[in-house]
Amino acid sequence: MKKNKKVVLAYSGGLDSSVIAHWLKHTHGYEVIAFTADLGQSNELENLKEKALKSSVSKIYIEDLKKEFVEDYIFPMIKSGAIYEQKYMLGTAIARSLIAKRQVEIAKQEGAIAVAHGATGKGNDQVRFELTYMALAPELKIIAPWREWDITSRQEEITYAKKNNIEVPATTKKPYSSDKNLWHISFEGGELEDPSCPPKEDMFSFSNSPENAPDEPTYIEITFERGIPTALDGVKLDGITIIENLNNIGGKHGIGRVDIVENRLVGIKSRGVYETSGGTLLYTAHAELESLTLERDLYHYKQQIALEYANLIYNGKLMSPLKNALDAFINKTQEHVSGSVILKLYKGNVIIVGRKSPCSLYSQDLATFEQDKIYNQSDAKGFISLYGLPLKVWASQK
Repeated sequence: MKKNKKVVLAYSGGLDSSVIAHWLKHTHGYEVIAFTADLGQSNELENLKEKALKSSVSKIYIEDLKKEFVEDYIFPMIKSGAIYEQKYMLGTAIARSLIAKRQVEIAKQEGAIAVAHGATGKGNDQVRFELTYMALAPELKIIAPWREWDITSRQEEITYAKKNNIEVPATTKKPYSSDKNLWHISFEGGELEDPSCPPKEDMFSFSNSPENAPDEPTYIEITFERGIPTALDGVKLDGITIIENLNNIGGKHGIGRVDIVENRLVGIKSRGVYETSGGTLLYTAHAELESLTLERDLYHYKQQIALEYANLIYNGKLMSPLKNALDAFINKTQEHVSGSVILKLYKGNVIIVGRKSPCSLYSQDLATFEQDKIYNQSDAKGFISLYGLPLKVWASQK
């Protein structure tokens, strides 16, 4: 075995990473250094260090990256308005690049020759991890066990774990996988692979069902400065606290559940169930504030940019030159996106009941149907005549 044959493994303590740590050490002779990013998965980190060191890991880094996650990843995504295929708020996708970035930094610090992840060969996460590795440390070897070993299913993984006395949370009765962070929780696999099968209520973690939500609505006010949420109900808060509070409030009212059949980058359609309670509230409020403060052409063009930005995040290209250039454009659009939005939350519904901004482009004098001194309605006749001229010419040739 090579001296200093170290690999840094993205480690969660779940089924995949636990089995992979054992496989890397006992099948290939690596010294396994685990890295876990604390992105707000809370109780999933309990006893993680002890668990890792009892297994096949020689050292583990557990680092709190929530502040960086919110300020450098989530906030830019909110400002962009990126939603993948009109439903998915990219909670897993946006986190992978941050995990991979810090994983590379640790690999360099430890003198490791490789990095490893537990993403499958059919999924998107393999791309997200590896594009970041390539962008930051192309010299590192990349190990993706799901593309190499002879294990072919999660049931076989569970069998491997039992055979080798590896403690894992998954069972054959509840084999779906989940990914949780401050922004969301996702579920896929197992019984969810049948798109006609409704998810069981006991699966959900963040939110009540709308049926079990309170019978009385809650009103909240979210304040933004230059596109970034800064206060809740008039109280200035840091980003982490805002998201945590909105997760609790939104989840209580059954907000943020998404069940989607999405198009993976590798060409496969997959079914995922997501809970993004706070994110739903932030996206709704931010979009409403943009409608009040952005000039028409800029507003419409930014909506196109949001689609491309969502694709870049989903496809793991957070380190790409295009994404960096789009960030510059988006930040420019947010210079006047300041103000507050009042939302009514009721049994799964988010209802906008008010919005205001010192940068508002809304003019009641112009919008009124009453007589005003600014807009001469008779001017519209000439405007429509010229605007419709191409249609007249086209019709005359028929």
